[in-house]
Amino acid sequence: MKSITVFCGSSFGTDKIYEEQAFLLGQTLAKQNIQLVYGGSETGLMGTVANGALSENGKVTGVLPQFLQTKEIAHKNLTELIIVETMHERKTKMNDLCDGVIVLPGGYGTLEEFFEMITWAQLGLHKKPIGILNTDGFYDDLIKLVQTMVDKGFLKQVNRDMLLINDTIDDLLEKMRNYQAPTVGKWISKEEIS
Repeated sequence: MKSITVFCGSSFGTDKIYEEQAFLLGQTLAKQNIQLVYGGSETGLMGTVANGALSENGKVTGVLPQFLQTKEIAHKNLTELIIVETMHERKTKMNDLCDGVIVLPGGYGTLEEFFEMITWAQLGLHKKPIGILNTDGFYDDLIKLVQTMVDKGFLKQVNRDMLLINDTIDDLLEKMRNYQAPTVGKWISKEEIS
């Protein structure tokens, strides 16, 4: 993996461990020569993961919608800042730039980005590994909900297994490196929607 997109909160959360792990993730990616792609903000965990990578001279690309840049939240020290028009264009660009995705703690926006990426994978639109760094059990309830989707017949186990989960950075990255996407898409091929 040469580049990883990280989705995470623009807040710090209530526990210091979220900020510590975000910074450590950024450092780890840089030390392993993996480019960080993220939402371009200097606030919350978003700014923290970028700062972690930059502290180790890592390459960091931010992708920020124009309307957020005008609110002066853009990180000033990135390797590259790409300005796009819409939130959807942001996710598309972040997907284009990465070889995998890691999700850190966050709110609605983080979950929306995560679910769109895992849905694209389920549909066979990409074969990238998608990992949740489950810091301090933050995503335990979401993981239970996903299992309920399987148990109640709304999600196939093969699609549940596409989601890589770990509470340590190194173990999660190892799972991502070894990931093999399912050979069968949900219903359609990428060519059918183009």
